[in-house]
Order: sequence, then C-alpha cells, then structure tokens
Amino acid sequence: MLPSAPTYEALCATFAWDIPEHYNMGVDVCDRWAASEPERTAIIDLTGEARRDVSFAELQRLADTLAHHLRALGVAPGDRVGVFRPQSVWTAAAHIAIWKMGAISIPLFTLFGEEALQTRLDDSGAKAVITDAENANRLAHFAIKTVIPDDLPLYDTPFPAHDSAAEDPAVLIYTSGTTGAPKGALHAHRVLLGHLPGVEMSHDGGLQPGDVLWTPADWAWIGGLFDVLMPGLHHGVPVVAARLPKFTPEACAEVIATVGVKNVFFPPTALRMLKASGTTLKNLRTVACGGEPLGAEMLAWGEKALGVTINEFYGQTECNMVVSSCSALFPPRPGATGKPVPGHEVAVIDNTGHPTTDEGDIAIRKGSPVMMLRYWNNPEATSEKLRGDWLLTGDRGIMDDGFIRFLGRDDDVITSAGYRIGPAEIEDCLLKHPAVASVGVVGKPDPQRTEIVKAYIQLKPGHAATPEITHTLQTHVKTHLAAYEYPREITFVDALPMTVTGKIIRKTLRAQAIAEAQA
Repeated sequence: MLPSAPTYEALCATFAWDIPEHYNMGVDVCDRWAASEPERTAIIDLTGEARRDVSFAELQRLADTLAHHLRALGVAPGDRVGVFRPQSVWTAAAHIAIWKMGAISIPLFTLFGEEALQTRLDDSGAKAVITDAENANRLAHFAIKTVIPDDLPLYDTPFPAHDSAAEDPAVLIYTSGTTGAPKGALHAHRVLLGHLPGVEMSHDGGLQPGDVLWTPADWAWIGGLFDVLMPGLHHGVPVVAARLPKFTPEACAEVIATVGVKNVFFPPTALRMLKASGTTLKNLRTVACGGEPLGAEMLAWGEKALGVTINEFYGQTECNMVVSSCSALFPPRPGATGKPVPGHEVAVIDNTGHPTTDEGDIAIRKGSPVMMLRYWNNPEATSEKLRGDWLLTGDRGIMDDGFIRFLGRDDDVITSAGYRIGPAEIEDCLLKHPAVASVGVVGKPDPQRTEIVKAYIQLKPGHAATPEITHTLQTHVKTHLAAYEYPREITFVDALPMTVTGKIIRKTLRAQAIAEAQA
C-alpha cells in the first residue's frame, strides 16, 4: 500500500517497491484471504435474479474446481487459456484458476465478432477457452476446447498453486487495434503489484474498510480487470459484478444504489452520458476516470453531481496506471491527467530519448513493474515501442509543472499553418456547448495549411444541423480557445465510431477526412 504522507512530494520520497521474487496473483487475490478470513465478501454478484455475496472461501473453491478441470484437459504452465465471459463470479474465478496453474489468461470481450476472436485465438495459440453456454455457441466452429464452469461439479480438494516467479508470464491482453492489428501485451504476475499505487492514488490514497468497488467497464479490458477487480480482491474490498448489456445512466444509478457502491471507475463516455442525462449519484467516496482528458467542464460537473473530485489517471494496455490525480494530495489541473504515480518514472522525451520541457513523447522508464514483458510473437513491434531506456506510449504531451498534459495520440496531433494542435482540447471546448452531445476532432489534409481542423459532431436532441449552428460552434471555439484552433469544417453525424472501451476511434475519422480531401 502507499505510505501515509501529507504531500505528493513526501509520498514520492518515502515510496519504495517491494516485489518478491516468487509471487502468484491467484494466491494473492484469493487464497491469501480464504486462509485468513474465509467468510469475507469477495464479490457482490448482481448477475442473477437476486443479489449474492460470494466469500473468498467460495471463490477459492470455484477457482480450484476450474484449475483441476483444466489440468485434466492437459493445460500446463505456460499454456494460454481464454476467458470469454462478461462480468461474473466465474470470470474472476477463471483468471485466478489459470494463474494458480502457472498458465496465461487471455481476457476476451463478449462483444467481439468472429474475426476479432479468431485473430486473438490464432495469435496466442490458446489451448482452451472458459466461457458460458451462450458464448460457447459462438465458439462451436473454432477448433478449440471450451469449458463451461457453470455445469461443473465442484471439487472439495484444494488445488496446489504453481510456485510462480514475479517475472513469469500470467496474462496476455490484446490492444484495441485502433492503430493497426491487435497486439498481445504479455504481462508478468508482478503487473498487479505494479497497478496498486496508481489505483490507490486514484481513490484518494487507498481503499478503506466499508468501501465497495464497481466499474461498468468490462473485465475483459485492463481497466476493468486490473484497475478494479484484482486490486479490489487484493485489498479485500468487495467488488460488484453487474452485467450491463448496455450502459445507461438509469442502470448505473440502480447498481450504485442497490449495493451502496462507494468507489467507481468510470470511462469518460459513461461520465458524459451521466452528465447529459442530468443524473446525480449519492454517497460515493471516490470516482476515478481514465481514457481521455475530461477538461474543466466535466470536473466541475463531477463536484456538483457526484459530490466528489474526479481523479483522472493515465496508462495503456502495455503499461497502465502510471499517472494519476489525487484530490487528497493536490487539486486537479484541468487539461492535465495528473502527476507520475510513485514508483513509475514518467517523462516527456524528445527524439533522442531525453526528457524535455517542450512537446514530446510521453514515455515510462524501463523497470516499472506494471510494464509488459513484451508483445506476444512480435519482437519488431516490441523494439519499436522502445527508445533507449524508455517505453513509448504513442501519446504526445507536455510536462507542465509536474503534471502530464496529454495532447493526443502521436498521429492525432494536427499540424495547421505551422501550429501543432491537440484534438482533445478542442473536443473538450465543443463539449461545453449545450448543443453538443459528442465530438471527434481530426486533421483534414489541406494544400495551403497542411491540415485544417475538422470536427465530427453528434448534436443533442432538439438541435438541428444548420449553417447557423455551424457558425455558432466555430465562434465558440474561437472565443474559448484560439482563432487558429477553430474547426474550419464541421460535419454533423448520427453517431461517432467508438472502441468497446468508449474511446472515439480517430483513426476512422481521419480516414474519412482524407477521403473527403481526395474527393
């Protein structure tokens, strides 16, 4: 846990990693509590007809049952096993079982199509997939063993955990694929320990007795799995499993009220939907958010509607939770995602790999325990990810008085008439206008300016796409940001392309803008 400290500077000065040579995540998040406090609640299950509180003893029995069954199927240490289920108790048990065996789990999102599944199963060489009856039908034509744990008789014999080293591979998480084919980020058992300081910072210094943790983000993504589920289990804080086929403000509020959720990780899109609906949430202690910068408007709304200061954090599949805000230690700075989490050296570096105070590449120095081991079967991509002693995030930013100010993806920054323009700031500005529901900003090729700022905007109900609203929104940006940053072109759309984690796919919008320029 993070040491107690009165200031961020004192926290950084007193923090030190304590990574044991031998460490198994499955033992840490389950067996440790099952041995000391077996009846302690691990998961509050809302996926059935009635609430069910699952103890660590029960979670251990489920995981051990799965581990025995997988061993009978021939799964051995180092083998890859997919987990193709939504939020559920069995999903948590599946990862725990795989890690206890010394095998490697592969989180698989249940909304993946056939091609996405095929790509991941083929690339990983998965030996089996743990799923449920509904999703097993979708795997029927794949040449792979499927396990439906709901139908298994429970074992009473404990499963002896593999004596894993902290550096042994444990989980293979595929990137979203918004910038090319998905790549598998291979993480070691130490990845959970590496997450903990960032998780604790984003929840104002740590999780406490009486806390209850939930996220609408699926556990198939690093944000759901390692920002919420596994840190919650590690700390012995109940984690809510709630299967929301589609996020709605009403369903979100019901989950929080039903079980008295105190701590939430919200993707930015979820927060924007809550804001647009006028939803207020009561009795939350902490709210964390990651994925894209929120901006001053959303932070101010959070204080009013949620009763807390939203703590933004930053990371990616390859190296997560390395930057965070922490309202208990320092006030947020709108437009910045926070400060480096203790234990992670994060900097903005230039083309030579040296830290710079100018705009540059956001990077993390090698040695961080949250950093991936490598890309699976892709040494070339692994090499391209590194610059000297630094792992490149692919994001551009500025180090601003200790804060990391995110400008945009490496290929998202717009070059217009000599200006370098980050799309996130323009998007945040447009979102402040009462007519705008959602927006994506990209650069459109232009023979005179290199690129112009192009905005794709989804309007709120009751607002029509007219020349008048176009002019109004352009003036809004000119007034609130700068004349050179306003969108010279605006296209109104019914919906914007989004990743499954709620991020705008600017790659798709850029391709559309390029096609428009070539037409």
